[in-house]
Amino acid sequence: MNARPSDWLLRQLPHGMLAEEFFVRFVSIFQEQAGTLLQHADNLPYLADIDIAPTQMMQEMARWLGLPGIDASYPPQTQRRILRTAAQTLQWRGTVAGLTRLLELYSGGPARVTDSGGVFAEGEVPDDVAWVVLEVDSTGPLGQADFLALVLDEVPAHVLVEVRVGGERIWPVPAAEQEEELAS
Repeated sequence: MNARPSDWLLRQLPHGMLAEEFFVRFVSIFQEQAGTLLQHADNLPYLADIDIAPTQMMQEMARWLGLPGIDASYPPQTQRRILRTAAQTLQWRGTVAGLTRLLELYSGGPARVTDSGGVFAEGEVPDDVAWVVLEVDSTGPLGQADFLALVLDEVPAHVLVEVRVGGERIWPVPAAEQEEELAS
């Protein structure tokens, strides 16, 4: 923060004008408004600092990174951790490393990611489709539907995905459960 004197604008007036009370009061009005603008300008470098940015700014930064937002009900430190992790792992989005980190972040525990691989030598591409199995012990603070939506958004569209929580498959929905939903 710049430490500028409170009468910084008045100091720029010629001495003859400083002797006139009207000019001093008139310029003081603008000095107060300009001081507010300068404070905003002084704070610009800090707005994108994850450690000190206001929570509203963290929401905007999350959108810049392609996140739909961060749940405002999370404590500020948790919101900062989510944003920092997202920024650090953006380059790994859709990979085993990125999926593992995302799952661990939101579930609060260890995650296991098993996949069919994705980089093959020319002529050695398997006939099978790409697949991935994502396993966590819990969905953390998120409900199952929200957790599933978040996870499915991170997996590349061409990859078949299976999600298991606490040892139970939640995606794709088992056929018996689909039939129950259709019947009700």
